Amino acid sequence: MLYYKTMISRVVVTGIGAISPIGISFRDSWESAKRGLSGIGFITRFDASSIKWKIAGELKGFDAKKFLSQKEANRLDPFVHYAVAAAIMAAEDAGLIGQASGARSQKSKTKTEYLTSAGIIIGSSRGGISTIENSILKLKAKYKNPNLHLSAYLMPSTTISMAPSYIAQKLGIKGYCLGISNACASGTSAIGEAYRLIKGGYKWPVLCGGTDAPICRLCIEGYGVSGALSCVNNPSASRPFDKTRDGFVLSEGACVLILEDYKNAINRGAKIYGEIIGYGNTADAFHQTRPDPEGEARAIRMALNEAGLRPREIDFINAHGTSTPLGDKAETEAIKLSFGKNAYNIPVTSNKSMTGHMLAASGTLEAAFTLMSMKEGIVPPTINLTEKGSECDLDYVTRLRKYDIRHAISNSFGFGGVNAVLVFRNFNL
Repeated sequence: MLYYKTMISRVVVTGIGAISPIGISFRDSWESAKRGLSGIGFITRFDASSIKWKIAGELKGFDAKKFLSQKEANRLDPFVHYAVAAAIMAAEDAGLIGQASGARSQKSKTKTEYLTSAGIIIGSSRGGISTIENSILKLKAKYKNPNLHLSAYLMPSTTISMAPSYIAQKLGIKGYCLGISNACASGTSAIGEAYRLIKGGYKWPVLCGGTDAPICRLCIEGYGVSGALSCVNNPSASRPFDKTRDGFVLSEGACVLILEDYKNAINRGAKIYGEIIGYGNTADAFHQTRPDPEGEARAIRMALNEAGLRPREIDFINAHGTSTPLGDKAETEAIKLSFGKNAYNIPVTSNKSMTGHMLAASGTLEAAFTLMSMKEGIVPPTINLTEKGSECDLDYVTRLRKYDIRHAISNSFGFGGVNAVLVFRNFNL
């Protein structure tokens, strides 16, 4: 069975699946984004009354049993639940499997060798952190009750590679499989690596994206004591580029894209959301938590160079825009370093103002929203931005704006100074 071709391929997106704080499907999430709806609220997953940080972007109405059996759901961490759900919805959207209610079966739903030979690259920042936390609590309780035991599935269910592995198991995929962790850039990096794989000649589709389920006390307090989280305990706390921004809001979810070779997609009659034409990935080599505008700008320039575009040819920027004082300032500087005077003419938005920070899943969902912005000729708003910070002086979109977009970029940056940037081309223009 041949897996690679010798020619350089064009890479297009043919399917999208997502669950987020603003929708339990991609379409629901996109409609909410256009309307400027917030998915942020008070934490219900655990008792947060004794800690400073009481809000998060939780999923609402998600039922893992629509995609997994009860036994599977019990044995897997939620970050795997989310990844499987998003992957199945993406495969359905791309026409690679049929749609059905209830738990999906790989034997009855896999349609062709095309999917069997596909690849999977899924990124996650925290993996099975909530299951690990619960197990630690169980170990503590075991001193009083020796009959308590850890799950035999603790180790396999919490490792980051279990997300792509279990997607493969559910969909019958036997091709390239990779789990990666690159902090908050994990999902965008997964798309970029899938893009490189297909561009380099991999002849089958690749499912790629990000997933995280970090709404647990360990993560909330861990990010909180680092100074990264907002201390404003109301739904408007995520306010990218605003003068009063004070940190991000932790959220959960997953998003998966289907990438394919352009000719294969056309031959099978697939719908095409857009084309990926550039990917930049750099390290700041600077600081464990503080971002470096120069490193971010290098990633932007690398992506533009691969795309063969000049700075003035970018029409829209979907920003990382986390709502942290240092992060938004650094990203604004990086955009100005990359685009010069033209930076002030490019509309910029941050989806995290509505979703909060879904860690690895954010970059993938933002890439998907960027594709929809190009397809529909609109830019969704950055909500909660009432007065720009003194260092944040670009054209941030605060109301839904109609705008023709030929080329766009989506930025993702993470702790450790890891940077990933994607460049997209509108397939309809």
